Amino acid sequence: MLPESVKKYLDSHRDEHLAKLMELVRFPTIANSRPDACRACAEWLVAHLEGLGLTARLVESQGPPNVLARAHVDDDAPTLLVYGHYDVQPPEPLAEWHSDPFEPVVRQGHLVGRGASDDKGQLLAHLAAVEAWQRAGGGLPVNVKVMIEGEEEIGSPHMEPFLADHAEALAADAAVISDGEFFADGVPSITYSLRGLAYVEVLLRGPGADIHSGLHGGAVTNPINALAALVAAMHDEKGRVTIEGFYDDVLPLPQEEREAWRTLPADEAHYAASLGLTELGGGERGYSALERRWSRPTLDCNGVVGGYTGEGAKTIIPACASVKVSMRLVPAQDPARIVAAFKRFVKARTPPGITAEVKVNAEARPVLLGQQSPSMDAGRAALAEAFGRPAAMIRCGASVPITELIQRLLGLDAVLLGLGLPDDKVHSPNERFRLTQFYRGAVMSAAFMGNLREARQASG
Repeated sequence: MLPESVKKYLDSHRDEHLAKLMELVRFPTIANSRPDACRACAEWLVAHLEGLGLTARLVESQGPPNVLARAHVDDDAPTLLVYGHYDVQPPEPLAEWHSDPFEPVVRQGHLVGRGASDDKGQLLAHLAAVEAWQRAGGGLPVNVKVMIEGEEEIGSPHMEPFLADHAEALAADAAVISDGEFFADGVPSITYSLRGLAYVEVLLRGPGADIHSGLHGGAVTNPINALAALVAAMHDEKGRVTIEGFYDDVLPLPQEEREAWRTLPADEAHYAASLGLTELGGGERGYSALERRWSRPTLDCNGVVGGYTGEGAKTIIPACASVKVSMRLVPAQDPARIVAAFKRFVKARTPPGITAEVKVNAEARPVLLGQQSPSMDAGRAALAEAFGRPAAMIRCGASVPITELIQRLLGLDAVLLGLGLPDDKVHSPNERFRLTQFYRGAVMSAAFMGNLREARQASG
């Protein structure tokens, strides 16, 4: 159990912690377009961590800088690695925000602002726990290492070499990542599997410049028409991806997992309504929505560009057209193998008069974590203490690339203690983070640290 002094500290310092979170959200930390804001935010985090009694430093990367910090309290204590990211998704479309995305406001019990939930609020909950132990708990119960990156939202393209280069400095006995969500409001959850990602962009080029559709139509292959045919061919009538070999390595879902998922409070009609839909659609036939989201791979077009899109008419055959495609992968699919198959798919369907280029923007392996370990048990107990209910064990259809890297390069199965809620609107306008999740999340993190120390003592 968490010492009462630590609980009281967290309860009495909620206003200060909220103020710090608002400061953090004000940084427009968009990794691929605001390097100035990313660097300023990283410097702010270094100063904040130093103020908590940790040794912290800004570490350069090929992209935005990362932040590393540590506090060593006892050679016999376990070491916990805390991961978070300070970069955020672009806020567009701005017209749909009810307030400035980088000027956070408290509205109806939520902090509204880009990054409030993903991931600045969840990260700061852990740092509030560190503060509470330092100032009211007699010092940290575990050695703590902190790693905060600046390009998670663009697929962590430089994190693998960074982690390999700093593996010794990041060595730990346990790792925690809070960059996700509960299964439902009131259902605290631990995620044990994440889908991977292969993100590509296809560019089709036709004539050397836009040309007159009346003079040349019928003699020239239109890149937009070719692109439309290509996209249409990516799925069959049953919703299956048609890329050759796409499903070769997909692991069957164990029956015990399928049965466990049926006990979760899943309501497909409510889920559809929460997305502004009257009913669900898409994906492979023969699977529930939860199975399609958690255990099946997918292919989705994320954006299409081509031709004239201004007011009125302009009769052209465009010079080029492009589509961005994300493929979510499940254990044990290999992103590199899927990308290679995708390139063959595009090549085979590129018509005469068109040249095709496939650019790879991001790759991340899927991850499957063990559900039984001292750190998992510590996480389950911490969630129950903070939120008053046993934790559900869930998968997630999203990708958190660092999870697999920590598993493969550091030899740790991270405990994924997401604190967001399904209606946080992450990656969407009016992103928000419920304040009770923030405050209870800090209690959870503090309890998790204490539980890890107790587990080490119990094991001798």
